[in-house]
Amino acid sequence: EVHLVESGGGLVQAGGSLRLSCATSGLVFDDYCIGWFRQAPGKEREGVSCFSGSDGSSYYADSVKGRFSMSSDNVKNTVYLQMNSLKPEDTAVYYCGVDRSPGGRYNCLNLPVDDMDYWGKGTLVAVSS
Repeated sequence: EVHLVESGGGLVQAGGSLRLSCATSGLVFDDYCIGWFRQAPGKEREGVSCFSGSDGSSYYADSVKGRFSMSSDNVKNTVYLQMNSLKPEDTAVYYCGVDRSPGGRYNCLNLPVDDMDYWGKGTLVAVSS
């Protein structure tokens, strides 16, 4: 069973930085895509960034390119999202998700929410202007 636990959210002023963490367990092989997604109030969940363990590719949403960076610590089984130059429109609950389907494991950035295999419970990021 795969478990994902997000942490690191909080309140930050515009222009500031935060680093989110996603502690994982149960991901034994590299045949998956793991990503960060966010859901703002009244909006649908959207992909922010993802990494494919199957081919090593990374993808970012246009709205965060150049500001957000995804990384991992394989010893700690943890994935990070470094968020710089934060804007009020980045305010959302941020979720960590995993997909292991034959297609999604290469790029899960834009997969429908219901198609993802595992989700964490999320961490709230609030950016004040």
